[in-house]
Formats: sequence, C-alpha cells, structure tokens
Amino acid sequence: MAATVSESAPAAAGPRRRSSAPESLKDQNLRRQRRLAYWFLTPTLIGIGLFTLIPMVASIVLAFFSWDIISTPKFVDLKNFATIATSPTIRVSFLNTFGFVIVAVILQLVIALGLAVLVQTKMPGWLRGFFRSAFFFPLILSAASVSLIMSYLFNEDFGTINKILALIGLGPVKWLSTAGGAMVVTIIVYVWQNFGFTFLLFIGGLSSIPADVYEASSIDGASGWSQFSRITLPLVSPTMLVASVMAIISALQIFDQPYVLTRGGPGDSTRTAVMVIYQSAFTELHFGLAAAIGLVLMLIIMLATWAQFKLSSKFVFYM
Repeated sequence: MAATVSESAPAAAGPRRRSSAPESLKDQNLRRQRRLAYWFLTPTLIGIGLFTLIPMVASIVLAFFSWDIISTPKFVDLKNFATIATSPTIRVSFLNTFGFVIVAVILQLVIALGLAVLVQTKMPGWLRGFFRSAFFFPLILSAASVSLIMSYLFNEDFGTINKILALIGLGPVKWLSTAGGAMVVTIIVYVWQNFGFTFLLFIGGLSSIPADVYEASSIDGASGWSQFSRITLPLVSPTMLVASVMAIISALQIFDQPYVLTRGGPGDSTRTAVMVIYQSAFTELHFGLAAAIGLVLMLIIMLATWAQFKLSSKFVFYM
C-alpha cells in the first residue's frame, strides 16, 4: 500500500505542475498587454490632463478671484457671481442665448428630420449619396468664413437677398441693422451650417427601422402621415434624443455667427453668453468674471442634458 501511494503521488502532482505553467504564461501575456495599452493611452491621458482637466479646474478656481493677467489674483469670494446676477448685459446675453437655442434647435431638428425622410424614400442610390454630401458640406466649412459670406448676402444696400426681393416688388429689408432681423439672420446662418450633422444622424436612425414594419402598415391601409406619426417618430426617437442633446449643447455655445455678422448688435440684441465671456476676458481683462460666466454656462449645459435624459423615458421608445 505504501508503494502504491508513493507511486501514485507523482502522477497526481504532475498535472498540477503542467496546468500551472500555462496559467503563468497567460498572466505574463495579460500583464504585457496591459503595459502596452497603458503606453498607447499615455499620450491621450496627458493631453486630456493638460488641455482639459487642468484648465477646467483652473477656471473653476479662477471664478472666485479677480485677475487682470497683470496684477496678482485677488480672492473675491462670490462677487463675480453677484455681478452675473446684477449685470443687465450678462442677463440679456443669457436670455438671447436661450431664445436662440429654442428656435434654432427646433428648426434644426425639424428640417433635418424632414429632409432625412425625403431622402430615405424611393430615390436612386446615387442621388441619395449626393444629397447626403451636399447637406453635410456646410459643416466642414469655417463658421467665420460662412458668416462673412452671409453678411454680404444679407447686406441692406448691395446684398443678393435684397436684390432678389426687389425683383418681386419687395423693398429692402434691414436684415443686420435691426434687432429682429439680426437674430433671424443669425439663426438662418447657424441652422444652415449645422443641420447637416443632425441630418446624417436621422439618416442612420431611419435606416435601422425594418422595412417590413412599413409594409405591414401599408397592407393594413395606413396612410403616409400615419406611418410617419405612429412608426417613424417613435422608432427614431432614440436618435432624436441624441440629436437634440448635441444640438442644444452646441447652440448654447454659439459665438462665431453673431460675432462675425453683428458683433452682438444692434445694441445687445444678438449678444450671447460666450460673446460676453470673450469680451470680459480679452477686452476688459476680467478673467475671473469670464471664468464665472463660463462656469454658469457649463452648469446650464449639464442641467439641460440631465433634464433631457431624465425626460427621455416619456418619449423615447426602443425596439
């Protein structure tokens, strides 16, 4: 019996030694892959830290200081935020921004969804590709250059738009010299340049809807509007959520179009929150106030995004 036990012991120990060797190799390979991943991630993490996290923390700290970049920063507690609450210019700029966001985002979503539905209907593939490229093309252009060209088109004296209106008997419109006209032009330029991205998002959302759903509804006698309201809108609602979140975040940060077109005028009719940040920091050298305005705008963006996702359960339907 002793001999039997002694002879069987190495046999039992053998497999354990053979199974532990591959496990150690797996561990070594896993550690090697992790080190390699860290090496690849390091440049990105350094960039995020230097150009995102550190400036963000510095801006939050600077919001509680008064600093003109020349003298030593002075701690002022909540004075910058009190200035935001009491300054008429800052208050008007936020109101202008909110009004712009409401109108521009609604127009952007409606136009993009309408065009996406038209393009996804019975249309040759080459023509569908043409419209996708044509609608997306303005987005790759510089916002400043587009706004500069549009300022000539909407010029009161020699603009192409007023010349076209004159041909049909309408007098010249003061597009950029009145408060209402300037905001209308700003919205038109912004929506024209940015709806292409939302359009592509809706194209992707519509492409994911099964065709047999529409075929079944057609057999049941559903009209085109019934299919759109009862099938297309509910099934494209996840894309609508993503598009609306991105559109609102972008619109709240509008700067290029009103700055190039009107410099915020006439008066303060097109002055936005980001324009006030720029003016406070680089014109008046009130960097602490600019940081405080930026912090408030960031909180507004976060609150708007949170509210959209919170309310999404009521209008977003997943297949």
